Amino acid sequence: MQEKLKGIQQEALRALEEVDSLDALDKWQTKYLGRSSALMDVFKSLASLSKEEKPLVGKAANQVKLALEKSSGEKAAQLEARRIQESLAGEKIDVTLPGRSITSGRLHPTTQTLREIYRIFGDMGFQIYRSQEVETDLVNFQLLNFPPHHPARDMQDTFFLKSERDRADNPLMMRTHTSPGQIHAMREHNRKYPEDPPPIRIILPGMCYRYEQITSRSEIQFNQVEGLAVGKGITFGDLKGTLSNFARRMFGQDVKTRFRASHFPFTEPSAEMDVGCFLCGGQGCSVCKGTGWLEILGCGMVHPVVLENGGFDPEVYSGFAFGMGPERITMMRHHIEDIRYFWANDLRFLEQF
Repeated sequence: MQEKLKGIQQEALRALEEVDSLDALDKWQTKYLGRSSALMDVFKSLASLSKEEKPLVGKAANQVKLALEKSSGEKAAQLEARRIQESLAGEKIDVTLPGRSITSGRLHPTTQTLREIYRIFGDMGFQIYRSQEVETDLVNFQLLNFPPHHPARDMQDTFFLKSERDRADNPLMMRTHTSPGQIHAMREHNRKYPEDPPPIRIILPGMCYRYEQITSRSEIQFNQVEGLAVGKGITFGDLKGTLSNFARRMFGQDVKTRFRASHFPFTEPSAEMDVGCFLCGGQGCSVCKGTGWLEILGCGMVHPVVLENGGFDPEVYSGFAFGMGPERITMMRHHIEDIRYFWANDLRFLEQF
């Protein structure tokens, strides 16, 4: 049996020297290392050998197998190196061709609008305040003057957290607007300054969530930027001046603005602010629906109930608040007709900004 193994090894190595391609090497491996090879027959015959012969023959067979596998691997490496060398020799490189341009990343259009809003209000002395996205019914609605069963809740279809929905008294939810941040900010401010707190001037950007049908004009998630100013002697005139200044910086010094009466539970009086359509110059177009005006935000004086829930005495302090949608502003500025483009991650859209 030892002589048989030696003969198998010598025959296989002689045949391996004549192999000149990877396909031929595959056939060699099948013939000399495959299941039907003479070497495998030796392994199969071990069961019929005596106890004395079995370990000797098994050891010798393994040595032959390892030697053939090593030689096969070395041959494969030689053939692959030769193939690559022949392939490169047959190719020509034109060094005069222009190089491939490297594309660089860029800011999302909504992020660009958000940063511009931050800069404008930062110039006016407003600071950025971040608040949580998961809120309780108490902070998201009740402390903002949305009592249970208030009809305005129907305008903000809510994502309740599944594990908390049974807490009918105060369930957890994904915030439907950034206004709950007003309560957090005022209470935190009062804890920091328990005696005669200084004025607050903040903007509260963040993501909001509403269980709505996705259309070209509405999404289940969107950004909002809330604004809040609280202090002594703040009037509606301060609100109009701040937002008119914002509009001129955002849309141009010649932009026209107007305020229309509206209603929000957390402000009184309340208003909506429009700017003259900067696409048609106020003449009327499809974007402004022929009115010459574009609505950009809602605003109003902070409701006394909200001030009190935030820890401020409404007899001493007053304030104003506003809220705007960066996606809506971006759509108006760039004549984008479908809000779903912002979340589709389509490079054909994003590369335009």
